[in-house]
Order: sequence, then structure tokens, then C-alpha cells
Amino acid sequence: MTIELALTHALPKPWGVVDLRPWNRTSNTGVAIGEIWYDRPGKPSLRPSLLLKLLFTGEPLSIQVHPNDAYARSMGLPNGKTEAWYVLSAAAGARVALGLSGQLTRQQLRRAVDDGSIANLVMWQTVFPDDVIFVPAGTIHAIGAGLVIAEIQQRSEATFRLFDHGRQRELHIERAMAVANAGPAPFRVRPNRFTDQRVLLVSGPHFVLERIDLSANSTWCLEAKRETWLLVLSGNALAGSLEVAATDAVFAQSDRIAIRAGGTGMVGLVAYTGVGPVPHLLQCVAQSSLAHAARPPTAARMGAFLHASKGGMRGRAAGAGRHYESNSPNTFPRRSLGSH
Repeated sequence: MTIELALTHALPKPWGVVDLRPWNRTSNTGVAIGEIWYDRPGKPSLRPSLLLKLLFTGEPLSIQVHPNDAYARSMGLPNGKTEAWYVLSAAAGARVALGLSGQLTRQQLRRAVDDGSIANLVMWQTVFPDDVIFVPAGTIHAIGAGLVIAEIQQRSEATFRLFDHGRQRELHIERAMAVANAGPAPFRVRPNRFTDQRVLLVSGPHFVLERIDLSANSTWCLEAKRETWLLVLSGNALAGSLEVAATDAVFAQSDRIAIRAGGTGMVGLVAYTGVGPVPHLLQCVAQSSLAHAARPPTAARMGAFLHASKGGMRGRAAGAGRHYESNSPNTFPRRSLGSH
């Protein structure tokens, strides 16, 4: 049984930013920070299977792809890397890229990588705060400048770069070619609001991502039998005995978290391992009006979701931004496999 306040550490990146406010209180040292990682306190031997981080982009990241589990294991790694992004902040016109604008043969993809024209072939999309992007392993993708993103991913740093904007960092073309889906990332609409408090954002083979919205001074029980991360987006709360506010994160496993929302309520992201959403993830203990108490999704609604989840999605679930989805433990590689 575990409930812990996550520790954070900053990673410098050439594409990062110097001033992380208001998303992080790290002192300004003049070094460009690209990532803030959340981790368990003092438990290096018990690394979770998911990695939660914040990304800060002052410049575009590399065009890249991640391997699936099978390919990663062929390299001696424990798993591949599927990830999901939640946009916290976006400058006007900020974009991400997911998939290619058209289907390419392997020979065409190789030429596009060699001559740099792949930079014009990725499918860029303008994004806004609260947008959600699901990036399965094998999907060619990139993140543009001017964004703050919360990312949940399989815990792996296996990243194969195809193009890096002239930064002179190592590319991983052969490995990228072996794992990349050289075509568009398909989309379709699928809103997934379960209750007034729960919106399902992503449900994949490795993790589930939800957004929760708790009213002021209400009390809830969050089921955390699976490995679970809670990232506070706004407001504040008492999570067990832990006082948490915006950008604080809690790790829990084989436990239940009693959450007492503060005077302005609390909005957060909940990510947990496994396949399929937990029906009784969030249960109301007390609030000012029980008329809006959260009830587990009905069997019909859950069944409809599980049927729909065989495809991808692109749409806006009420109150949770637009959703983009394509179909298609910290264990670090012993050699450099790249990074964002």
C-alpha cells in the first residue's frame, strides 16, 4: 500500500526554456530546461512502469519515433514507448505533428530523411490548452515550439531521431526506419465523458489517462489498485495526508486515495496502468449537493466505450479539449538511443 508525493528533477534540453513559471518553481539558473520528471522519493529499485513528465518547448523538438515492445525487447530493453500528451499551455499557432501527410514506401521515407524533406511531410496540427494527443509506438511525431505539455508514457527513453533541425545530435535512421509507420495517423471522433467528474482521454494497451474535475470542498475516494499517478492541474486538495496544488503529483499503488478538494475545487490528470478504464475509479464520499455525485459508468456506457476503443479518435469531449488518437521501469538503455 503506497501513497507518495512525487519528487521532481529538471533535465536541460537544447530546445527547452529558461523560465518555467508558473508551471514549476525551479529557480532560474539561465539553463534551458526541457523536461521536469516526476518520480518516487528514494525508491530507485522500485521504479514505476509509467513515467510522468512536463515538457517545455522553446524550439521544435526532433522528428522522431519510438519502438514497440517487441522491437525494444529485441534490443535488450524491457519495453517500448507509447505516450500521451496533455497540452497545458500553447502559444498562438503552436503545433504538434502526428504521422505523415501521405503514405510513403520505405525507399521514399529514406530519401525524405536523407534530404531533410521529411520536415515538410509530417502532419502538423495547431493545438490549444486541454488538447490531448495519443502517440502509439511506431508513430512518427514531433512537438513544436511554444508549448507546455504533461506527458505520460511507458517508462523508456528509447527514441529514434529522423530529423533534428541542424542540432548536430545523433540520428538513428536505421532503427527508426525499422519501427516507423510511414503514413498518416488515422483519426475519428469519440467523446468519452463518463460522469460529471470523469472524462476518459486515452485508453491504450499500456495505460489509461483520465481527467477528473472535483467541486469545491467535496470529498472523494480514488481507487489506486493499479500503479496510479495523479497530477494536479489547478486548484488544491488534501490527498491522503498530502497537501497538493497545481503541478504537484502523487504516486499510489495497491491503495485508495482519500481526496478532499479545496475551496476552489481541483482539476487533475489520473494515469494508471492496465487495459481499460476502472469503472469505480472515483467515488463520492461527501459534497455539498449529492445530486451531482459521481456514479460508476453504466455497463452499457462502458461496453459502448470498449467497442469504440478498437478505433482511433479525434474530437472534443465536453470540458476536456480536443482528442487526437492514432491507431496503429526507469530502465535506461546502456547506450545512447536519443531523446526528444
